[in-house]
Amino acid sequence: MVINGTTIAPGENKQVVFSQYELPSQSVIETPAYVFRSVNAGPCLLLSAGMHGEETNGIETLREVLKHESLQNLLCGTVIIIPIINVVSFIFNQRELPGGRDLNRCFPGTRNGSLGSRMAHDIMHNILPVIDFGVDFHTGGAKINNYPQLRCVFDEPKHLELAKLFAPPFIINSPYRDGSFRVEASKRGKIILVFEAGESLRFNNTAINEGLQGCLRLMKNLNMIAPVDLPQSRTILIGKDKWVRASEAGLFRTHKKFGAYFEKDQVLGTISDPYNKSEVNLIAPDNGFIIGINNQPVVHVGDALLHIGIEK
Repeated sequence: MVINGTTIAPGENKQVVFSQYELPSQSVIETPAYVFRSVNAGPCLLLSAGMHGEETNGIETLREVLKHESLQNLLCGTVIIIPIINVVSFIFNQRELPGGRDLNRCFPGTRNGSLGSRMAHDIMHNILPVIDFGVDFHTGGAKINNYPQLRCVFDEPKHLELAKLFAPPFIINSPYRDGSFRVEASKRGKIILVFEAGESLRFNNTAINEGLQGCLRLMKNLNMIAPVDLPQSRTILIGKDKWVRASEAGLFRTHKKFGAYFEKDQVLGTISDPYNKSEVNLIAPDNGFIIGINNQPVVHVGDALLHIGIEK
């Protein structure tokens, strides 16, 4: 296996630099990947995080995976771990790159394009060709807390099969988005699943633990690592998802437990004005599960408040 000019032989574990950028200060930013290879042939799995600089739960999850002893003695195949894809945005604790571009809308990228375009190109050119499939770790955007969930395309059986081996609490049928790593990988016959959990710039132990356990379950089920004792939670397939939005402006609070099931017409939360003159209920439009919450208490009319999933 060769990544950006560095050879990793069977049985070797190496840190390789797959991309390098120079900032206006002339400081050089290198992006490392950690490669673990068994002496025995098998699949090549990519685990990546930090596509957006403020998505710290995924970064912490892969730090936990990196220190797990099972990686040092893979039974077969290869595992490539990129804890921080977007080192530049990570340094500044921000989602976007300098200039405001979202890296996950820059794929497939070009060698001589913008910073984001060049970063995307390096992943597509140096990493994607050597892998078979991967899991890309993300976190909810500003003030959005996602219950641990894996996103894939249900119409593609191999995607759903891999998702079930990861065995998260929820698997969501999620269409491709133009310019994303996932869609460009699919065009080249590679599967990228997206794990969403927690809130930006805030560690969430449930999100981190579910991500770690999912990685270990996936590798165990692929016979890449020795059997490990892991909890096996029920996995719920979500065929449709939608946001429940604010019908009034005011102060929002939810009455349902995160991840919980609810029935149509139940009260999911309330919106009150600051002066206690009025209060309206947020009513469930269908039976479903709460898979995401807007943690911002002050809301405007039309704001997305609760992300609900409807079981397939």
